[in-house]
Amino acid sequence: MPLDSFAATRTNELASAEPCAIVIFGATGDLTQRKLLPAIYNLKREGLLHENTVVIGFARRPKTDEQFRAEMLDGVSRFSRSKPVDATVWEKVAAKLFYHQSTFEDPAGFESVAKRLAEFDQKFQTEGRRMYYLSTSPSEFSPIIKNLGDAGLGNIDPFNAKAWRRVIVEKPFGRDRKTACDLNQEISRVFDESQVYRIDHYLGKQTVQNMLVFRFANGIFEPIWNRNHVDHVQITVGETLGVEARGGYYDTAGALRDMIQNHLMQLLALTAMEPPVGLDATSIRDEKVKVLRCIQALTPAEVGQRTIRGQYLAGKFGGKDVKGYRQEEKVAPDSQTETFAAVKLFIHNWRWNGVPFYLRSGKRMPKQGSEICIHFKPAPGVLFNSSGREVVNNVLVLRVQPHEGISLLINAKTPGNVTRIAPAHMDFDYDLAFGSYSPEAYERLLLDAILGDSTLFIRNDEVETAWRIIDSIETAWTKGTPPLAFYAPGTWGPTEGGTLMERENRHWDALIDTSARELAIDADY
Repeated sequence: MPLDSFAATRTNELASAEPCAIVIFGATGDLTQRKLLPAIYNLKREGLLHENTVVIGFARRPKTDEQFRAEMLDGVSRFSRSKPVDATVWEKVAAKLFYHQSTFEDPAGFESVAKRLAEFDQKFQTEGRRMYYLSTSPSEFSPIIKNLGDAGLGNIDPFNAKAWRRVIVEKPFGRDRKTACDLNQEISRVFDESQVYRIDHYLGKQTVQNMLVFRFANGIFEPIWNRNHVDHVQITVGETLGVEARGGYYDTAGALRDMIQNHLMQLLALTAMEPPVGLDATSIRDEKVKVLRCIQALTPAEVGQRTIRGQYLAGKFGGKDVKGYRQEEKVAPDSQTETFAAVKLFIHNWRWNGVPFYLRSGKRMPKQGSEICIHFKPAPGVLFNSSGREVVNNVLVLRVQPHEGISLLINAKTPGNVTRIAPAHMDFDYDLAFGSYSPEAYERLLLDAILGDSTLFIRNDEVETAWRIIDSIETAWTKGTPPLAFYAPGTWGPTEGGTLMERENRHWDALIDTSARELAIDADY
């Protein structure tokens, strides 16, 4: 489908959004207050949700509708991208915002919410259209899915052509390939795959969404987007915070499972995928899966050579004393869990054969941000390098967050009568270019799920294929290969991480200095 036709179709979809009921399981958790309700508020504020869209918070704690509304208003006031809160818009949201108290294991709680949903079908004309959002710990996914099925809330009503049922599942989706496959099977007993939306909020970022347009609507990039012109690709997600209050969960996950298995592997797939035959969800996700299938599982020897795992120590960061990972709350004092992970992968297909993809993610990094750096091969050195003038490789940087945008590092002559060459960059920033604040990722993803567009969600075979790669690394790591390294807070990880690049005369890039909008080349790892 041509891009202009796709845009027109999308506009028609938005105009025809129908009323539905959204049930948020785990609604008293942090995600609902910080992300989900602010997203719903902003969608309503911009006229993208039907006025009869109903939201039900489902959680264990006793709470009235009024108490729940007050807590959600506080969340919207603090975390919404649009401030101050428009009282008229909030009144419309609050009028259809309700709370339902039950444990996730109690069938009676699901039977009673089913009755309540049936009442809303009549009162608000939601007509059996239901969206279930699983904003709970992964251990609760199975009982919620089972009870939804037992209460008849999963199956589509065969006598109501207007009804639909969809479920959004938060990460982590399993902790290895086996548990992911088991969870897929449990969900498939209640929901068809077309009803399942596995969410990764990174896919809602503007730069990530723009990858398809950037690559396939600009004729200058596709001819050089391959092994003939690309030297290597770096994908970095840096976090300045430690584990904070997530120690109990994080100590069972680590950076490899928590970040690389989902966020970074998705960014890799979008960067490396072939042109899809269409812009529909099936065509795009087919190409992403093909990329992941071309990445071979690592042998123990390859894990030792091509991966680094590290853990942050106590020290000074931002002028303050910070705890080491092992001193964090609910973390084992002898924990071997990594807070930094770096991996070198190869995609064994015609386009990318021999091009290394370097993925790294860590906590207590010097900068917060996410970016994809495509390093191109050097220009022939017969003209400038031979005369002692340094010429850097061109680098295309896709900033995912913060300040979403694109930068291209080029070589340019400096002003003056003598030919001197210096790196310069051409920079595109979404907010500066279009004069508006980009919507939050959850806004786009929630709206897509309501409209039935699964393009930016993860399919079952994507999850299972990504876990196959991660499992091969985790298996070696549990046996001590390579050994856990340590790093000071405010650094780019353990010094061992540099060897992943330096042995091939490459170096990690620092994240873009978003305050100055300048690309910093960090030659000293």
